[in-house]
Amino acid sequence: MSKVLAFGASSSKKSINKKFAIYVANCIPNAEINVIDLNDYEMPIYSIDKEEKNGIPELAYRFKEHFKNSDAVIISFAEHNASYTSAFKNIFDWISRIDKNIWHNKPMFLLATSTGGNGAVIVLEAAFSRISRRNDNHISTFSLPNFYQKFDDTNGITDPDLKISFESKLNEFISKI
Repeated sequence: MSKVLAFGASSSKKSINKKFAIYVANCIPNAEINVIDLNDYEMPIYSIDKEEKNGIPELAYRFKEHFKNSDAVIISFAEHNASYTSAFKNIFDWISRIDKNIWHNKPMFLLATSTGGNGAVIVLEAAFSRISRRNDNHISTFSLPNFYQKFDDTNGITDPDLKISFESKLNEFISKI
């Protein structure tokens, strides 16, 4: 049984990206799903001064441990001003100080969704560009635009063309686990 880590890269309690990450994780057969919430890993805003004075927070080590203990990772990115959320970026900054093996070279499925027609594709491209520099394993990507019109809790992705594209990317990801 594969261990799959899944989370939405957002601190919103009503995050559609967390909902989407959980949906995708549950599409993986024979998987033990570990869903985490960024709110459980809130730390001081990273700065070298804080690191030198107080060290790396224990929460950063705990967050990174989830990657180490997983066989694969699913992250769905919310887009704030065409970039990562500050909650994700801060965690990323802290865990990158632990060691250079940030993502533990796991197969990853990077997702993004939004309520608009762009589907948070800008942050998805940025995330892929940045994460692929430190992860030699396979990374699939998928963007879902217009979340409330093209997704429902019962049927998942409701747009036929997007569903075909998603299933292709999902199968690609599953084959690498």
